[in-house]
Amino acid sequence: MLLHLEFESNIPIYKQISNQIVVGIAKGDLVEGEELPSVRQMASDIGINMHTVNKAYGILKQAGWVTIHRKKGVLVSTNLKAQEDYLFLGALRDLLEVSIAEAFLRGIKKCEFTKLIEEKYNEFEGGIS
Repeated sequence: MLLHLEFESNIPIYKQISNQIVVGIAKGDLVEGEELPSVRQMASDIGINMHTVNKAYGILKQAGWVTIHRKKGVLVSTNLKAQEDYLFLGALRDLLEVSIAEAFLRGIKKCEFTKLIEEKYNEFEGGIS
């Protein structure tokens, strides 16, 4: 999986990395048990600080998207805990509220917004099973 980072973006690099890994899992580009590059290797490949990659992996681990083993390295995980779904829905609601508010303020029609959501959601169907 190739990461496409925008160094001039307002989105921090660690967040771009974690976001793209989650998208890769959802689309099926990354599968359960697949090994991700080590912190050192990814930092070297991208040309960024190791702490940035470590922070991205930490976020992914906390959310349950990866497991980190001393010997096996960083592995993709799709076994999320049901109790986390409740917490995730609250965070998702907050994120959507801001996205919807911005779309509304920019004059995006409700039908355009829901069509965009439908199109993006369809991109992930057939990903993880």
